Amino acid sequence: MSTLQVKLEIPARLAREAQAAGLLTPTGIKQVLQEAMRRRAGETLIAAAQRAGKAGGDAPDMDELVAEVKAVRAARKRASKSR
Repeated sequence: MSTLQVKLEIPARLAREAQAAGLLTPTGIKQVLQEAMRRRAGETLIAAAQRAGKAGGDAPDMDELVAEVKAVRAARKRASKSR
């Protein structure tokens, strides 16, 4: 596990709302980061599928996409444990 210290400069209203929602706690920040990483992985996968489709290849079906996402998550989990 890594320990990071982060300083944010955000509008006061956003800070109040994030604090009220519990997002500025270590757990809240961890959840926000995990969700952002999942979203980014999904967007990357969709973009790759679209590029493959434009290149004349067959776009993967949903089962293939899910399997690929699971494989990426497992690889990241293994990598984080080895640090």
